Amino acid sequence: MTSGEAEVAVAEEKPAKPARTRLISGPGMLLVWFYGVMVVGAVSRSAYQIATEFDRAPLAYSLSAIAGVVYGFITYTLVRGGETARKAAQVCCAAELAGVLIVGTWTLVEPSAFPDATVWSDYGMGYVFIPVLLPLSALYWLRRNRTVTQ
Repeated sequence: MTSGEAEVAVAEEKPAKPARTRLISGPGMLLVWFYGVMVVGAVSRSAYQIATEFDRAPLAYSLSAIAGVVYGFITYTLVRGGETARKAAQVCCAAELAGVLIVGTWTLVEPSAFPDATVWSDYGMGYVFIPVLLPLSALYWLRRNRTVTQ
């Protein structure tokens, strides 16, 4: 066996890397767009508020900054694709939904705790309820697009 034949034999033995599952086809692209808009909205709003009036409502502004980071990570995982990214996005979307429900309820029960609104206040009413609808839609999409292993 020549060295060229040996290289071909070795190349044939290596299993092919599975292709990443695209998460941004069809409705997934709409999710990426919405999450991208939410990243810009939450991060820019919280950055401005933290820089100019943090002492007024530190909890609200910090929660908005955290929401922006979560939105950014979900956007990244959706664009990245693949099964690991899909699972990470699922966990983050579930955490995001929990955050929206907790903070939304908290702002209704104890409004004095939030002198200014967060992205998730009143379940995202200031953002046309997109913060509560987005993780529900994303979780559905991610579940529907999981790869089935046998």
